[in-house]
Amino acid sequence: MSELIPALSADELAAIDAEIAHAPYRDAVAVDALKIVQRHRGWVSDESLKAIARHLTMSADELEGVATFYNLIYRHPVGEKVILLCNSVSCWIKGCETLRARCREGLGIDYGQTTADKRYTLLPVTCLGACDKAPVLMLGDVLLENVNPAGLMATLGASGEEGT
Repeated sequence: MSELIPALSADELAAIDAEIAHAPYRDAVAVDALKIVQRHRGWVSDESLKAIARHLTMSADELEGVATFYNLIYRHPVGEKVILLCNSVSCWIKGCETLRARCREGLGIDYGQTTADKRYTLLPVTCLGACDKAPVLMLGDVLLENVNPAGLMATLGASGEEGT
């Protein structure tokens, strides 16, 4: 079947098939398959989603529903580093909007945007589960707690921001 799915690489197919081998049915690995392709490509294109759906013998619409339910499956290209800024009530009270403003000033991006150099993408997230350490954000896979707006650009490793 893999030769009928040119939108997926041999490595991606092998990893997806390894997951299928441990599942009760093919579409049970939908999230894992999406994560595998995203790990290889950085995001899941429409072409890739359709190829995954065909391989899992499910409709593209069903898989799209899975992909859009999870906010860590990226359906559009993202930067090298994704900044997930928590905007829950706790983080809002503790200043997440100030962090957002610092990203606008220091990186020149707002929610849903990527820097011109493709280094950062800023995305809102409803909760990161660290309300007692608000405000919080994730930089890639790293949770940053009690984030100080004054030092945000230095924390992110962004250059060109004075006074942080």
